[in-house]
Amino acid sequence: MSSPATIQPFDGKSVCLFCGSSETVHPNYLAAARAFGEQTARAGWRLVYGGGGVGLMGASARAAHAAGGRVLGVMPGFLRSRERLFDEVETLVVPSMHERKTIMYDQSDAFVVAPGGVGTLEEAIEILSWKRLDLHAKPVIFLNINGFWDALLAVMDHSIEEGMTPASFKQAWVVCNTVEAAIEVLGASDEMPHLQHDQR
Repeated sequence: MSSPATIQPFDGKSVCLFCGSSETVHPNYLAAARAFGEQTARAGWRLVYGGGGVGLMGASARAAHAAGGRVLGVMPGFLRSRERLFDEVETLVVPSMHERKTIMYDQSDAFVVAPGGVGTLEEAIEILSWKRLDLHAKPVIFLNINGFWDALLAVMDHSIEEGMTPASFKQAWVVCNTVEAAIEVLGASDEMPHLQHDQR
């Protein structure tokens, strides 16, 4: 396990996965997480994630690792027992949630938001808020398995309809209904501005 101050250098593309740690979920969600981890590894990309060995987090990281991919986990110390640290991969243990998110952001070229609970929702909203404030221009992809994010996307639409958010902000994310579509969009991320209206 790496020390908190050390991250092994990586000169390829790094993809951050925000996702749930619950294991009491629909099997389709776990299958999608495993497929995403495996396909990320096959593409030669590093998977950056929350460091846990349970739920979608664990499924994705284990699959990426098994497929020979690079994985960076970032976990606050107080969550080590709850989210069962997966220390077979490069892992940083940090003091706080804030530091966890900062490192995950700094180490990532794109963000994929898979199904998850309130923590995943908070991460997704924060990364979109930063994009709204022009603090970054990195791709954000909602992996909308089984229509999981439909309700959140409806709230976004409502905010636009009520004049709280400009309609142009819908270009800040892509919605993909399959892992394969998400991988395709990530592979074309250099052309992301041309793809942001696409919903697959």
